[in-house]
Amino acid sequence: MSRLASSNLNLTLAVTGASGSIFAAEMLRALDADARVSHVNFIASEAALRVFAEEMQLSGRNGLVEKLLGASSSGKIHQHPEADIGANVASGSYPSDRMIVLPCSMGTLAGIANGLASTLIERAADVCLKESRPLILCVRETPFNRIHLRNMQLASDAGATIFPVMPTLYNLPQTTTEMARQFVARVLAHLGLPQPGAFEWKPD
Repeated sequence: MSRLASSNLNLTLAVTGASGSIFAAEMLRALDADARVSHVNFIASEAALRVFAEEMQLSGRNGLVEKLLGASSSGKIHQHPEADIGANVASGSYPSDRMIVLPCSMGTLAGIANGLASTLIERAADVCLKESRPLILCVRETPFNRIHLRNMQLASDAGATIFPVMPTLYNLPQTTTEMARQFVARVLAHLGLPQPGAFEWKPD
């Protein structure tokens, strides 16, 4: 994927029920603040809502974007219910540029890898694959069993990028927020959206 800066991007961010809500929150904040991103379609699964409540003490779907941002949105983020399979991102004719699933549960991975398209998240990912658009699956599980590994291979063969939630330590993060922010910066750099202030390894 190109690392060149892009502009007026229309991205989809999906959040599923794996642990790692802080990564999703930091991604949403980064996308909201990035002037190169003009629109974000945000989808949180029902399981993701439970994880938000348990890990970040944020409850309910109403006002979720504002709760995650800690402030009012810039207006570019549009939230969709997971069950709305008629939403814009469910169609290949809708001009969505890229999609990130962060974190991506093994159940969501299985649905995407096997083309189930039974939820809006799975359908939007399926559209990315059939339209050859970048799809980043930030898988979160440990250890992996053979089914997980096989599904990652299937998704990769179909065109997805498997980008496990593996935070860096060489930048000496002092907080979990700093750790999550650096991981988000790496994902966005992979999509051609390098972030200001992100750590870059410079060996002696």
